[in-house]
Amino acid sequence: MGEAGFVEALALAGEVAPYIVAAAGTYGTAALTRAGEAGGDAAGEFGRSLLRRLWRREEGRAELEEAVRDVGEAPGDEELGAVLLVRVRKALLADPELAADIAGMLARYSGGGPSVTVTASGEGAVAVQHNSGVISTGNDAQIAP
Repeated sequence: MGEAGFVEALALAGEVAPYIVAAAGTYGTAALTRAGEAGGDAAGEFGRSLLRRLWRREEGRAELEEAVRDVGEAPGDEELGAVLLVRVRKALLADPELAADIAGMLARYSGGGPSVTVTASGEGAVAVQHNSGVISTGNDAQIAP
């Protein structure tokens, strides 16, 4: 896998992590199979579907199950959530087809477009996704036409 694919897989893992960790924390290992009752919120059900897709991959299945079980037993433990994220990253990095499937699932869930987060922090900070004009954060700035 090239550097671009590596970066994309890591970014994808980060995007799906909240859904996967939430589903594991709510459902435990029942999230890995169709067994168990639905009834959670949409994000939790999406997390379950992501976990079920990851589960179909033979390689790393035992490690994924262990990480999901651990998060299910201690849902608030951020370190266990991080271990689960590492398992997801490894699976995505090792299997480009899996990564493409997960990316497609995420695109469909989020409305088909890429996820964009824009953050501004601090005095005078500006956050934009696209800009075709002038942005000035200086005091007493004068912008000529």
